[in-house]
Amino acid sequence: MTNVNDEVEENGKTVVEASEEANETIDSDEKVEEIEIVENGNDTIVQELTEKLQEEENKRLRLLADYENFKRRASLDKEALQKYRAQNVVTNLIPVLDNFARALTVETKTEEAQTMLTGLDMIYRTFVQALEDEGLVEIKALDQEFDPNFHQAIMTGKDEDKPSGIVLEEMQAGYMLKDRVLRPAMVKVNE
Repeated sequence: MTNVNDEVEENGKTVVEASEEANETIDSDEKVEEIEIVENGNDTIVQELTEKLQEEENKRLRLLADYENFKRRASLDKEALQKYRAQNVVTNLIPVLDNFARALTVETKTEEAQTMLTGLDMIYRTFVQALEDEGLVEIKALDQEFDPNFHQAIMTGKDEDKPSGIVLEEMQAGYMLKDRVLRPAMVKVNE
């Protein structure tokens, strides 16, 4: 045992000091491991929090985009409502317009009937002007190429002088309100 003590004393350390030093090294290694575990744990927590923050930011951006889309749709709906505000009234007045047009085609035999017809014509023109001021437009059909978006074919005919698909006759006028078809023109189309 003297040899061991001698060796320990030669190195300038006692057994107690060497034991304490060994314990400190072990403690320090354990602390490093604990620090690494804590740092790894912190990295995981930081990563989880970062992911959650990113997720919440994405939710916020989606909500913001939804809100902007809602505002845009509401604005477009408001514009459409304003643009087509007279649609129901005008649609209900189209048959009245048709009846006026039919009444004006009646042949008169007396001067009194002709005077009445002249008065009806004045009312008709004023009525048409009021509807046009609201955006009503008559669809042009006669001698136009048939377009199913604006015309409804109810008959076909044959005219050698005109190409196929041309409207030969308009049976009932069609109308649009601004760019929306209210009633297609009923037409006879060349074969």
